[in-house]
Amino acid sequence: MMKSYRFIFLILFVGLSIMLYAQPAERMVQVIVSPERADWLYKEGEKVNFKVMVLRCNVPVQNVEIRYEVSEDMMKAHKTGTQLLKAGTADINAGTMKKPGFLRCRVFAKYQNREYEGLATVGFSPEKLQPVTEMPDDFLDFWKTNKEAAAKWDLEPTMTLVPERCTDKVNVYHISFQNNDYASRMYGMLCIPKAPGKYPAILKVPGAGIRSYRGETERAAKGAIILEIGIHGIPVNMPGSVYNDLSMGALKSYHSFNLDNRDKYYYKRVYMGCVKAIDFIYTLPEFNGNLATFGGSQGGALSIIVAGLDSRVKGLVSYYPALCDMVGYAYGRAGGWPHMFKTEINRTPDKLKTAGYYDVVNFARQVKVPGFYTFGYNDMVCPPTTTYSAYNVINAPKELFVAETTGHYAYAEQTNAAWRWVMNFLKNCK
Repeated sequence: MMKSYRFIFLILFVGLSIMLYAQPAERMVQVIVSPERADWLYKEGEKVNFKVMVLRCNVPVQNVEIRYEVSEDMMKAHKTGTQLLKAGTADINAGTMKKPGFLRCRVFAKYQNREYEGLATVGFSPEKLQPVTEMPDDFLDFWKTNKEAAAKWDLEPTMTLVPERCTDKVNVYHISFQNNDYASRMYGMLCIPKAPGKYPAILKVPGAGIRSYRGETERAAKGAIILEIGIHGIPVNMPGSVYNDLSMGALKSYHSFNLDNRDKYYYKRVYMGCVKAIDFIYTLPEFNGNLATFGGSQGGALSIIVAGLDSRVKGLVSYYPALCDMVGYAYGRAGGWPHMFKTEINRTPDKLKTAGYYDVVNFARQVKVPGFYTFGYNDMVCPPTTTYSAYNVINAPKELFVAETTGHYAYAEQTNAAWRWVMNFLKNCK
């Protein structure tokens, strides 16, 4: 019986992961919320009117009641109401904003005893958003010292061929290497093209969670070494039940471990492990010296962070980065995932101080290489107020692909554009 419950829980956990990182499944009833402006953008003080449609199999639903909430990004609703949609459509006057930011309208419709939700979020001069996170005076020295300390540990790398994952064009290895402390190792799946030659490399950094990895064989076959790492210091080729047990046990809420101490915070070994991953890539005889980072959510954060930490990174791709402007809630605005400061009890001086050393915005300020960035306005995991605040401080060539309607997922168009950008960039990198 216990095994049955654990299997059911694992299925639910996988389903949650899909909800967070993949486009939602189509539903029979849709609540469509959209602004009047095609670019979803307004200037401070301009009025916003949202159009609402409730459709069943693409046909407007008659006489359905909706309730709505209007709020600034991730803040408490400041306007609520209900309406009866006699012909399946309605207008909602959402007011305006007097400062740069994002205004969100969430609409809920009840149909046959089930509630459906739709939302839309518009930007008010988002290009003007600046982070509230300040950079500690010793930020650069802190990370310089940590990199020097990590460099003293020999890599002691291991590479084990995984025959069942190899293809006719790509070899796949389960790898590990020493990180920044005694017996602290990083693990990953490494894909190397079989054809003789020198290749650029992509360090693919992971989204939040604890899971296994299979390797990017199809994309590596196009002419790139791809190292996909885990961050938790455990092998990435174990049965799914192991990761499930860790996610609900020893590694539950890992993102907040030792947040009150900058020298012991969980992400210190993660950030250093990513730098050591680059050290590992440089040991590969097939590597040609051109390297980019690539990731989404937590991985989107790490992609920016590593580019800011390590000058060997030549370019980066970041989807809806997490860990951006995390202290925003302490200033009455949205904070980035993992939303530690949404509850006031966590806003202690030590925790707020530590966050400054690990926040993406302070690494974004150090980025000097080209990057491709993509996110949406409806994201309530990595809110657009936070991602834009990090994006705006990057003083380097950058390309932004905004998919306004996306939440914490990406459309195929975003994914295709991101991979096309990084492969073309590395191909032409000198």
